[in-house]
Amino acid sequence: MKVEIISVGTEILMGNIVNTNAAYLAGECAKLGLVCYYQSVVGDNEERLTAEIKTAVGRSDVVILSGGLGPTEDDLTKETAAKVMGKNLVSDAKQRQDISDYFAKLGRDIPESNWKQAMVPEGSKVLYNPNGTAPGIIISEGNVHLILLPGPPSEMKPMFEDQVIPYLKEVVPDCLYSKTIKVCGIGESKVASILSDIISKQTNPTIATYAKPGEVHLRVTAKAADEEEAKRLVKPVVKEIKNRLGATIYTTREDVTLEQDVVELLTANNLTISTAESCTGGMVSSRIINVPGASDVFKYGFITYSNKAKRKLVGVKKSTLEKYTAVSEQVANEMAKGAAAESKADVAISVTGLAGPGGGTDEIPVGTVFIGCSIKGESKAYKYIFSGNRQRIREQATSAALTVLRKSVLEYYSKVTFSDKGSPISF
Repeated sequence: MKVEIISVGTEILMGNIVNTNAAYLAGECAKLGLVCYYQSVVGDNEERLTAEIKTAVGRSDVVILSGGLGPTEDDLTKETAAKVMGKNLVSDAKQRQDISDYFAKLGRDIPESNWKQAMVPEGSKVLYNPNGTAPGIIISEGNVHLILLPGPPSEMKPMFEDQVIPYLKEVVPDCLYSKTIKVCGIGESKVASILSDIISKQTNPTIATYAKPGEVHLRVTAKAADEEEAKRLVKPVVKEIKNRLGATIYTTREDVTLEQDVVELLTANNLTISTAESCTGGMVSSRIINVPGASDVFKYGFITYSNKAKRKLVGVKKSTLEKYTAVSEQVANEMAKGAAAESKADVAISVTGLAGPGGGTDEIPVGTVFIGCSIKGESKAYKYIFSGNRQRIREQATSAALTVLRKSVLEYYSKVTFSDKGSPISF
C-alpha cells in the first residue's frame, strides 16, 4: 500500500517550526510496510489544500495529514477534507463532552471557537484525543484511507501509536514484522561492505541501513500472512548479521539508546563513571544522565574547557599541556585518570579536541578529537578527526565517547574483544 504524508501549516512553510511530524510518520509507516512515495507541505489555504488532498487521494492508498485541526478560522484541514470527500459535518456528542471536561479540568470557560472541534465528517471514525481538544479523523472511501491528525507532536504521536497503528494493521493486506539492529563504532559504508552479499540478494526479508551520528541502524523487515511467519523469516537474517558484526552490535531493541546500553553495562558490572569534558562541554554526561537509573552509576561530571580547569579540576600537568597542547593523546589520558582519581570512580571518560570553526593548524586540523578512558588506573586514548560544523563535531565526539566507553568496559570486564567476530572496530 502506498502512503502519502501532507503537513499542514503556514508556520512550517515559513520556517518558524521544524517539520518533525513528517519524519516521525514516515518512519512509523515504514515499520508497517507502507511505502511512502510522496510528502508535501501546504499552508493554511483552502484552495491549495483542496488541490493537495485531491491529488493525494487520487494516487495513494493511505493519506495522512497532520495539523490544521485547531479551533481558529485558519484551521481548515477537517473542513477541506470533508468537502473533498463529499461529507457533511455533524456534531459528535462524545467530542462535545470531551471538550467540556477538558476546560472544566482547567477551570476555564469554553471559548465559542472550540465547539467547531466537535464537528466531524459524517460516517467517519473519530480518534478521541486525551491530550488536547482536537480529535483525529479517519475517512474511508473505497480503497482510500484519509487520516487527519492534530499538529502538536505531543498529541499526534500518542494518537497515531494508540489508535492509527491498530487501524492500519487491520487494513494492510499483509503482516509486516521488523527487527532493528543498532551498531556503534563502525561506519555505514563498512557495514554495507560486510553485509554486501546479503543486501544484494535481499527480497523478503529486506534490509535497510540508516546512518545516525556515531551509529548505524539496520532494520530487517519481512512480509508474511501472519506475524509468526514473518518472525520466522527475519530470525536467520538477524542471526547472520550478528555473526558478522559481532560486538559492534549494542542492541536489537528498538527503544534502547547507546547511552542506555552503556548505563546498563555499567550497572551490570557494578561500576561507577565520571566524565571530564572539554570541547563537548557536558554533552557526554548529559546523555548518560538522561537515562533513568543513571544516578546509580554516575558520580561526577567535570567541565574542563580551559587549560586552567584541566589542571585544577582533574590534575592535568602543566608540563603536559605545554609540551603536547590540550588537544593530544597525553592530555586525554591525564584527564581520564584525573577524573577517576578525583571522584573515586571505577571508570572515567575524557574528551578534548578542536571543534572549530577556527584555530586549526596543519598538525591539529579542526575536527581533531582525543577520547580517553581510564579503568582501574589503566587508560588509553583514541584519536578522531571529524568533519562538519562545530555542533556536528561535538555531537560526533559525544557518540564516539560513549562507544569508547562501551568498548573499554566490554574488553576489560567482560573479556569480549571487538575483533572476536567479523571486522574489528577502527578507532
